[in-house]
Amino acid sequence: MRVVKQLLAVVAVSLVGSWAVVAAQDNAWLSLILGVATAAAAIMVYGWVVRRTEHREVTELARDGAAARLNRGMLIGFAMFAAVIVNIALMGGYHVHGIGSVSGAVGMFGFMAAAAVTEELMFRGLLFRLVEERLGTWLSLLLTGVLFGLMHLLNPDASLWGATAIAIEAGFMLAACYAATRNLWVPIGLHFGWNFAAGGVFSVVVSGNGESTGLLDATTSGSTLLSGGDFGPEGSLYTVAAGAALTVVFLWLAHRRGHIVRRRRRTVEAPAESVTVF
Repeated sequence: MRVVKQLLAVVAVSLVGSWAVVAAQDNAWLSLILGVATAAAAIMVYGWVVRRTEHREVTELARDGAAARLNRGMLIGFAMFAAVIVNIALMGGYHVHGIGSVSGAVGMFGFMAAAAVTEELMFRGLLFRLVEERLGTWLSLLLTGVLFGLMHLLNPDASLWGATAIAIEAGFMLAACYAATRNLWVPIGLHFGWNFAAGGVFSVVVSGNGESTGLLDATTSGSTLLSGGDFGPEGSLYTVAAGAALTVVFLWLAHRRGHIVRRRRRTVEAPAESVTVF
């Protein structure tokens, strides 16, 4: 029952915030304000509902060191996507035509902040963490990663390959990141840095959601396996390889730090011995 209450609370904030940001998409500064407000509200609601239903401190969102962890995650996400774009460009699949739109990047910042925070709270903070308690790290990573990929089939230019790529390079990677760090700030930062780099800086399609207008005026071309096609660079084999590599690194760190949770085994009580009363 606690899972339902927690999910409903975070999903409600996510939906209301998303509708507000989309409604204000023609006003970049309003989109920025609403997006950041949605992210802040989701974090507060998550903390409140977890404390209320689990009766514990929400250590995964501890304030001490939060800024440093968030920045570390953003740096990893931005660097990872930049490396992918450089590789695609070297193969002739990404072309910069000039300067794009500052206001577009501002609006994208708010949109991506809301998306990164709400998705990480739902998928890593709730689903991965709660499934891991019963099934262990490995099965939880597999199940929530696949579910994260399937969710992206709802996007306008989604494809089965795109959803599969997202499951591998993002669903598995972000769950492994949480397992390694045991806090949500790093995966939130990584998720945001990745998405903002894609849409807000390099101006490419993000997860099949249509064209983005960011700081650079750019286009992609070439085969789907190189550029990702209509789904965007997240459908590129370069991105899948980068995400898979980072997943391995995070899982290695999780194992080294003793953060891998084993699957809970059911204990079967031995039958009571029969007693004869004389």
